[in-house]
Amino acid sequence: MPTRQSVSFRRIDRRRRLRRTILCAAALVVLPVAAYRLAPDEERPADARGPQRPARSAAAVPSEGFTASSASGKAQGKGPAMRWRVEVEQGSGVDPEGAARAVEAILGDRRGWIRNPAYGFRLAGRGEPVDFTVKIATPATTDRLCEVVTPELIGETNCRVGHTVVVNLKRWQEGSPQFRGPVDEYRALIVNHEVGHELGHEHETCPGPGKPAPAMMQQIKGLLGCTSNAWPYTEDGTYLAGPRVP
Repeated sequence: MPTRQSVSFRRIDRRRRLRRTILCAAALVVLPVAAYRLAPDEERPADARGPQRPARSAAAVPSEGFTASSASGKAQGKGPAMRWRVEVEQGSGVDPEGAARAVEAILGDRRGWIRNPAYGFRLAGRGEPVDFTVKIATPATTDRLCEVVTPELIGETNCRVGHTVVVNLKRWQEGSPQFRGPVDEYRALIVNHEVGHELGHEHETCPGPGKPAPAMMQQIKGLLGCTSNAWPYTEDGTYLAGPRVP
């Protein structure tokens, strides 16, 4: 028959084992949180990151339903060359190589972002990693990628999602009723505006009646007295700024 002493010892031993079990379980809960806090910034979810230049991406395979450009180009601008590629939605009728050369001409224009010596771009060749992608997509696909829910913008707008510039095929082909100028100029506005977001620029608004609209203005929503403009800089290198949109 067990003695009082042996019964007491067993109770103490059970309590010790129970305490160890609780502590181990608590450690398993804490470890993932600690690992998240210690992870490098670029490994966190996108919505947890602070403002930064785009991380180098290893993505070289085009998204399903898109055909990637294969042409490559030389570095443009004085800053570190951000590598990019065009992807065109299959069935859109847009030639990916022609579109890539059109975007390359826009990014390499002296009125564009390369006027700032901190910026540079290079059209990446087949299989190369890229920093951002320019997708030309049908309106329906654009709405899905951009998660468009505002009724007046459905089927009409462009956007930037992550490190992807999404160009609405309708806008690429037709321009915008708010923009006075040829379609090629409006294509320049699309690229300069969305790539401007990729570089960290935020929306600006009209600086005054009769003045050029900033490239970072949402000109598709109206010019507010400004004149249509596709470029961040003038020919002489003046930045066409406007008040920041709160």
